[in-house]
Amino acid sequence: MDITNENYSPDHKAGFVSIIGKPNVGKSTLMNQLVGERLSIITSKAQTTRHRIMGILNGVHNGQEFQLIYSDTPGIIKPQYRLHESMMSFVRGSLEDADIILFVTDIFEKHDQNDVIDRLQHSQTPVLLLINKIDLATPEQVAEKKLYWEQNFKAEDIIPISAIGAANLDQVFDAIVTRLPVHPPFFPKDEMTDKPERFFASEIIREKIFLNYKKEIPYSTEVVVTGFKDKEDIIVIQAEILVERATQRAILLGEGGNMIKKTGIMAREELERFFGKKVFLEQFVKIEPDWRNKERSLRRFGYDQSE
Repeated sequence: MDITNENYSPDHKAGFVSIIGKPNVGKSTLMNQLVGERLSIITSKAQTTRHRIMGILNGVHNGQEFQLIYSDTPGIIKPQYRLHESMMSFVRGSLEDADIILFVTDIFEKHDQNDVIDRLQHSQTPVLLLINKIDLATPEQVAEKKLYWEQNFKAEDIIPISAIGAANLDQVFDAIVTRLPVHPPFFPKDEMTDKPERFFASEIIREKIFLNYKKEIPYSTEVVVTGFKDKEDIIVIQAEILVERATQRAILLGEGGNMIKKTGIMAREELERFFGKKVFLEQFVKIEPDWRNKERSLRRFGYDQSE
């Protein structure tokens, strides 16, 4: 993955920055803000991120060229399905190759579980602890939370932030870049992510399912883009939406197909914004029983546990 190019200065910096934390603390919002592009699903529901998604940022800082490769990872949970085990394998992989770890907590997070903390406290990688959602707290609450972490966690820096409001993200960026190792770029300078266009099409459709359905429906659903044709004036996309049971399929479709039509319209509009082009979207809802526990299905959907 290294790029050897004599055009890059000998003091060029490059490194992997992994964003780690429990579900729903704002990791995806943070990465989208840091990269300046909308690459990760953002909803109010937990466990929306299932894959490790890389966002690549190139630039110059204090006269030094740099390349940052941010990794948004699934929220750390105790696995209940093989799918969850695969998601946690993405987290482990991002910890192993990280040059810097951003440990994201939030102002309201309870500290009754120490699985994340224990894992990071034994890491040899620099850890920056970010206390998110300070826009929803008083200055006194922020000071109290920061004192708690200072007393209970060994971090190179503790920075209160608001990912959604971009508060103190300049400070986070400076803290990252100053710790980056000197290294040639890992990816071509015109790349923004390691994921193909099909991946983002499926993620956008999946996001609209999270927004439109309740309870177990979004969590038991997978989206597979089976066709992606980028024509001169339009992108034609075929997508299969997979659920585990017939009752879930009925809910997903809605009466007379009204719910899947609504989801499709929302997804198409978002796809057009993302790709900057007209999109024709065709969706098919299928049943794949117990796919979250089937290794073969998980491998087919890109959840490779060997990562």
